[in-house]
Amino acid sequence: MGRTESLSHSRWECKYHVAFIPKRRRKTLYETLRRHLGEVFHRLAGQKESRIEEGHVMPDHVHMLIAIPPTYAVSQVIGYIKGKSAIHLARVYGERQRNFVGQHFWARGYYVSTVGRDEGIIRA
Repeated sequence: MGRTESLSHSRWECKYHVAFIPKRRRKTLYETLRRHLGEVFHRLAGQKESRIEEGHVMPDHVHMLIAIPPTYAVSQVIGYIKGKSAIHLARVYGERQRNFVGQHFWARGYYVSTVGRDEGIIRA
């Protein structure tokens, strides 16, 4: 059993494997943005009382193992992370890159899977 968290009347361990892509699977993630995205994602997750336990920014997509408390919906937290990170990228890098799409950096959907007994397999 992993590390359990607690709220005022409950104990929980809710982990999710999340993957999402930038629009048109642009390779810009791998270049200059890759180094800064991890820090941005961790800060935004902390604002929603969530914790990114592990994450990988691949050349054309992002994987993360995130612990989200049961008081938040997964869609709420992931939507917040994607939206605020797109705004941040547009403000910081939007002026320098010609083909940047503005504040619509991420594609609309995402993949999510609950993590339980197969956490070791997902980490591998």
